[in-house]
Amino acid sequence: VCVCVCVCVFPLVAALQRQVFDFLGYQWAPILANFLHIVAIILGMFGTVQFRSRYLIFYAVWLVMWVGWNSFIICFYLEVGHLSQDRDFLMTFNTSLHRSWWMEHGPGCLVTPVLDSHLAPDDHHVITVSGCLLDYQYIEVLSSALQVLLALFGFVYACYVSKVFQDDEDSFDFIGGFDSYGYQPPQKSSHLQLQPLYT
Repeated sequence: VCVCVCVCVFPLVAALQRQVFDFLGYQWAPILANFLHIVAIILGMFGTVQFRSRYLIFYAVWLVMWVGWNSFIICFYLEVGHLSQDRDFLMTFNTSLHRSWWMEHGPGCLVTPVLDSHLAPDDHHVITVSGCLLDYQYIEVLSSALQVLLALFGFVYACYVSKVFQDDEDSFDFIGGFDSYGYQPPQKSSHLQLQPLYT
């Protein structure tokens, strides 16, 4: 049980870290997905502590969807197929022009504002980013790849633990267990005489 809780705690910390950076970048679709993931992790931890296999099965099913979501994020930032990062509405629900927080704050990035640009709306500014040691899309891809690895490991472990819990539930005997020291009814002795009861 302690191992399974530890298996849930590390993905929880990783999801909370990712949630913070998605909030900083106003990426509303990942924020919603991260929130659902955090709720599923908490349910998985509750199922582990309370020996509830149904919660662990729900957690395992959620992890399959989480792998699909993170695979989409990887394909989005690598622009696989017809996906393009120019379609910001996929991540922000078309409510803002923000992108990944790592775009401006990546390791070694130098941000230079472009003054008097006609490309930006009135409440935004245009910037150029240069000198990054690792481009923001690769940071997002690495973050999603880490989530996929954690989810795969969590899926296998959740399935194993829920199977163990179900086996324990099936083998549990409510009356006395399967041990030889369980409840034994009193034995009739041969010298005991039954007497009729008169009223």
